[in-house]
Amino acid sequence: MADQEEEDLQMALRMSLQPSLPEAKRSKPRENAGTTSVSSNPEESPEAKNRKLQRELMAAAAEKRMMLAKNAATAKAEKSVVVAAPEPSDPVLKAEKIVTSGFVGEKSKMLYTGEEAKNGNIGEELLPAEAEQLFSMVFGGCVSRDILAQWSNQGIRFSSDPETSMGLVQHEGGPCGVLATIQAFVLKYLLFFPGEAGKSATNLMSQDTGARRLSQSECVTSGNFASLTEAVRARALVRSMVEILFSCGSKKRAIVATLSVFSLYAEEGSEDGQKDETIAKSLEGFQVESASDLHKFLRVKTYNSKMDAFHGIKSMLPVFQSRMGAILFLISALLSRGLESVQADRDDPSLPLVTAPFGHASQEIVNLLLCGQAVPNVFDGRMDLGGGMFLKGIPTSVEVGFLTLLESLNFCKVGQNLKCPKWPIWVVGSESHYTVLFALDTSVQDENELEERESQIRKTFDAQDQSGGGGFISVEGFHQVLRETSITLPPEKLNHLCSTGFIVWSEFWQVVLELDKNSGGLKDSTGLMGKKVFALYHFNGIAKSVLNGSQTTSGGESPLQRPRLTKLKVSVPPRWTPEEFLADVVVSPGPSGNDSGKDTVIEVIQPDPPQHAPLVDCIRTRWPRAVCNWVGDPPSIV
Repeated sequence: MADQEEEDLQMALRMSLQPSLPEAKRSKPRENAGTTSVSSNPEESPEAKNRKLQRELMAAAAEKRMMLAKNAATAKAEKSVVVAAPEPSDPVLKAEKIVTSGFVGEKSKMLYTGEEAKNGNIGEELLPAEAEQLFSMVFGGCVSRDILAQWSNQGIRFSSDPETSMGLVQHEGGPCGVLATIQAFVLKYLLFFPGEAGKSATNLMSQDTGARRLSQSECVTSGNFASLTEAVRARALVRSMVEILFSCGSKKRAIVATLSVFSLYAEEGSEDGQKDETIAKSLEGFQVESASDLHKFLRVKTYNSKMDAFHGIKSMLPVFQSRMGAILFLISALLSRGLESVQADRDDPSLPLVTAPFGHASQEIVNLLLCGQAVPNVFDGRMDLGGGMFLKGIPTSVEVGFLTLLESLNFCKVGQNLKCPKWPIWVVGSESHYTVLFALDTSVQDENELEERESQIRKTFDAQDQSGGGGFISVEGFHQVLRETSITLPPEKLNHLCSTGFIVWSEFWQVVLELDKNSGGLKDSTGLMGKKVFALYHFNGIAKSVLNGSQTTSGGESPLQRPRLTKLKVSVPPRWTPEEFLADVVVSPGPSGNDSGKDTVIEVIQPDPPQHAPLVDCIRTRWPRAVCNWVGDPPSIV
């Protein structure tokens, strides 16, 4: 080791005695690029001379290592990247080692070497077999150029429109499942952790955000998102990406994917605009069209701590904002989970994760990002089909949830894990698109008096259920339920329920719904028990024409193209007939009734005329019989 250092020192001393050396190649020229060497400027201070000598020492050592790398690369004929050694008079700094390569029929681009990928920040390359498995898993054996183009032209970028500045913009169909899920987690941090933007990354990453519940006073109480700063949005995005990837990695690791075509954009002191421009130039003409492309240009790096991942992804944010951002994040999630584990999660591993013919993200992709496992179904747990066969659903509770139009059409059943997430935010699925529904207040998920009563009765009934989940109990167990829940049934109702020797839950529950509250039932003559009124917001990231809005241009007014954010007023009536709820209710006077002795008429406030859109059907899968109203254009889930 000492001999090596002595040899490097002697080389540097010899170089320092030569005439002035040109500066190393940089992404941005130095202001003093024309200064002379140490030996040619006798007026230069000793401190400046020492710094120059140290630079030249590093340059000489780097030059020698570059020459060794060149010899090693030449010996491996199968390597497609050719190392270009610098001229003896042109030392290259270690932190700026680059090699020149190019695509067939395209201009050459600046790429990282394989050695840089292993020792630097860019990461390691995949094995050919891993690249083949990854490409086949995502796109299948036969994928159209249109689908590849959709997934290769979608960055993870916020809207520039002030009213929708909290939202990620989507250009066309395809990666919406990835963007909508990231969007849901971003909203979690923007809405319910707004005061943490100035905290250090160490404190942020050490918190258990899933266990914290905020009251209404701590939440964002206004739908005005124009005040969000770029720093706050960026921090929320990075935290969301870290959380999702570590969830995929069983909370132990996160693997972040990037491409070798990105040159050294992250030089300290460079501006974001310059980084974006540099990355865009690096991607000119580049497409991922085969497993071979993934093998050549994909680079991955593993993080074992959330803090390291936070800093790593933060530094790489311009990469994810580029047109390759969505596909790189999907690949990162798949690799964090592990390709074999992803295939084991699925019911049919032979199908591609990106569905044909339109290239939409499958439910497996959305579930992977929501719960960390690429299960294909949305019910809770798994369904036993017999003979050792199972269908896999959502295994545990989640931070943000999922609702789908398909449930309202009876094509599937969303379980409580997704319907009742820890935060009031849901990815909304339709036949062709994913959007996001959210509330500003966690209380929208709190149980009201009616729901608490229902939970109590059901829990007591299930405790007497000895049928293995069949939903019926014995007459003796039924009388125990009535005693514990203080329910008093009319004799004819009691005899009817007990006539068959066992009591079915569905029949008992219908009787409870029709039984007055004073007798232990759930029917409230005032029409107020169980009523809920709250606000929800719906965000669709695809830029659409807003019919209500317009922006003035030199040629007059044109429709405003922007993502859509719609505020909905949601009213949830009690669980009996809407006609009874909406009508005036006649109540007999009590012991302290009025002097006239007449019945008292309680006026029930008539709600706004209900409006309908497919989103309302999704909302009703979470809040049955909800009535929704909004101002302006109807919310769109397509």
